[in-house]
Amino acid sequence: MIRPPTPPTPPGGPERPAGPGRSKPSRTTGAAEAAPEGELIDHRILTSLLGAWALAACSPEETAAVEAHLTDCAPCADEALRLRDAVGLLHSEDSLDLDPMLRSRVLEGCLDRRPARIPMPTWAAPYDAETARLDALLRDMAEEEWRAPVQLRWFDGERQSTRETTVAGVLGHLLAVDGLVATGIGLPDPLPADALPDEARASEPGAGPQTRTEIYWALNGAGHHTPAAREPWREQSHAMIRDVSFLAADDGSASGEHTARGRLVSYGNFALPLRDAFLDRAFECWMHAEDIAEAVDYPYTPPGPAHLNLLVDLAARQLPGAIAARRRTGLAPPPRGLATAGSPGRTLHLEIEGSGGGDWYIPLDSPGARASPESKVAHIALDGLEFCQLAAGHVPPLEAAAGQDGDRQAIQDVLYATASLSRL
Repeated sequence: MIRPPTPPTPPGGPERPAGPGRSKPSRTTGAAEAAPEGELIDHRILTSLLGAWALAACSPEETAAVEAHLTDCAPCADEALRLRDAVGLLHSEDSLDLDPMLRSRVLEGCLDRRPARIPMPTWAAPYDAETARLDALLRDMAEEEWRAPVQLRWFDGERQSTRETTVAGVLGHLLAVDGLVATGIGLPDPLPADALPDEARASEPGAGPQTRTEIYWALNGAGHHTPAAREPWREQSHAMIRDVSFLAADDGSASGEHTARGRLVSYGNFALPLRDAFLDRAFECWMHAEDIAEAVDYPYTPPGPAHLNLLVDLAARQLPGAIAARRRTGLAPPPRGLATAGSPGRTLHLEIEGSGGGDWYIPLDSPGARASPESKVAHIALDGLEFCQLAAGHVPPLEAAAGQDGDRQAIQDVLYATASLSRL
């Protein structure tokens, strides 16, 4: 049997395999350092995990081990950086938040196949969508975020006002004020029957939004700073959508218009038709959802164009009454002329740009005057979202990014009246 030739012995003697207690060259100095048993095997395993680590597919234990290894191994750190850059080229980072109109589109598709036995009125759809979007945000929050401080902002007629509460406190506010609409359609009031003091009933029939909110907060104390605040609010919003759909279906008119316009909801010192009350609650739900999202650093998008247009229209239709109310309280100068109901009067052209926009003509001298393009004395152009922020009292009237032309006093009256639509 012929033996294979023996390889030559390298200078310095035969090479001896590394093992326990053996030494290996240092990566940085070339000096010998201890090589723990199994280190080479661990290195190979950790190197094989780099691809999964770059794709964020490792378990928490594997991720910790790989990242600890990368702090000591320069070649693996370079390879990990290259792999992470390659993963970034494979796909762009997309938002995980759903399209705000996705729910409406899914429901519309379902109803095309099987029409609802009791359809929801179109004017209640924004409230349904906004409460669902806020509910999705709340379900995605950690428990400690329910105590995050939230700034509620509004314009009190002369200046901006603020009130600090918590995320759960905002829900208590929505529950208490939504209760005005709930009781208007026959649902129980979330406030106890004896909660309102006699003087509040006498001075503010039914108690307005701020009174009801303060009473609810006082009754619930620390309880309204926990996730438990979500359940009663969500149950009430579901019940409101259900019952108003039955009411609209029973009144015999298209889209429930008799119910929408004939039934009034009292807000204390003013009242709104049921249709406008639902739009008002949708608007406030959206604005307070943005307050919450800002407090917990959560991305939040505006309503879809169709719903946004209904909310802009609600605010625009309330402007003549808001202008007149400011004049009655001395917060605005008297009208330049008198206009009887139905007769033409000075008009401001309100142009809302962007998604959900349009054109509205606002009578300046009397809520009952007839507005027309021919009587225009001023023109304001505002982005739709900026207009809504102004109507919510989140933007000072004179700081709104508005294009302006014409009568300066008329423009100022309308900007201040828009901000005056806001309240706690």
